[in-house]
Amino acid sequence: MKKNSLIILGLVFVFSVAFLSPQTQSGIAHIDTEYILEKIPAYQDAQAELEQLAKQYQNELIAKKNEIDSLWSIYQKEEYNWVKETKKKKENEIVELEKTTRELQNKYFGREGELSQKREELIKPIQDNVYTYVVEIAEEGNYDYIFDKVTGEILYAREKNDESDAILKKLGH
Repeated sequence: MKKNSLIILGLVFVFSVAFLSPQTQSGIAHIDTEYILEKIPAYQDAQAELEQLAKQYQNELIAKKNEIDSLWSIYQKEEYNWVKETKKKKENEIVELEKTTRELQNKYFGREGELSQKREELIKPIQDNVYTYVVEIAEEGNYDYIFDKVTGEILYAREKNDESDAILKKLGH
């Protein structure tokens, strides 16, 4: 009888641990965003489009740089034959072309440039979709944190674990 009671008690304990622990435990998980994105055809298409656009912009800038180099070469060969006003005019043309080339480079490749905007347009919806499922997986799996193992970035943090207010309280704020 005692043996049966111990077995029953043991089984109750095992089932309690098996069924209650996953619901009360918290945890950490990781994902590999590079791996995930590489498996999404829309992401691959977007990357190819961005690479093609970058190459197009780069070729345009190379052509401008070659034009500037050519103008400087002509200038250096001919400057002794020109009057002062012509020299100054040619210098200003070259300097202005250099300036517009830098502006064009910034327009294409700057922080707010066309390539960055296109990346935002093409890639962000895919990343947002991935993030939606990260949150879903975190809630289904009762994870406190999910991070990207490639970048180390925390992709999900359960709000109940935020101790910011406790720190502020201890600091007297």
